[in-house]
Amino acid sequence: MTLSAAVRTSLRAAADASLAPGQQAYMKSAMPFLGVRVPEVRRLVRALVKERGEREPAVLVAAARELWDDATHREERYAAAALLGLRPLRGDLSLVPLHEHVARTGAWWDHVDEAAHRIADLHDVHPIETAAIVRRWSRDESLWVRRLAILGQLGRRDRIDLDLLAAVLEPNLGDGEFFIRKAVGWSLREAARVDPDWVRAYADDHALSPLSRREALKHL
Repeated sequence: MTLSAAVRTSLRAAADASLAPGQQAYMKSAMPFLGVRVPEVRRLVRALVKERGEREPAVLVAAARELWDDATHREERYAAAALLGLRPLRGDLSLVPLHEHVARTGAWWDHVDEAAHRIADLHDVHPIETAAIVRRWSRDESLWVRRLAILGQLGRRDRIDLDLLAAVLEPNLGDGEFFIRKAVGWSLREAARVDPDWVRAYADDHALSPLSRREALKHL
């Protein structure tokens, strides 16, 4: 049995159909749910990969791509994201097109915010190349690709590149879309954990939306 088939089998065995309608309603998802919570999806994926002793990047990527593109239920896409977060694939620059594909085709906050962790990994391993990529993404027509660029340094703590953050925020400050305004504020709030004075100065010097400003200064 292929890895993707094994994941599908495990997800269906773990499904609680009573959860599915509420999950689908909460995510406003056209794609149905099986009824498996995200932490359990991740646990199942890790357990399967460990049980099979699978560490070959090409196999993990192929399974992730198949689960994503052929998904009939949203948990299959969560499983694809879990595979892409495994150690053998972290910081792999060749996966940038796949992460972008996830953002464009997933086109919702849960998928994009998970993919943002993979961009943070890339910033650590390939800072120059990744900076160029997110600068380009920050001006993309897709709001989800732009959100991916904005949130791509979450969790980097003292490794955050504030000049790069400012660069990806700049094209998006006037955007009225909720998910962009929220991302702007969230990214600044995270930066404030490391350099609160920089964030205060940034907020003073830029015309942030009320939502972005509130999020940015929440803990200051």
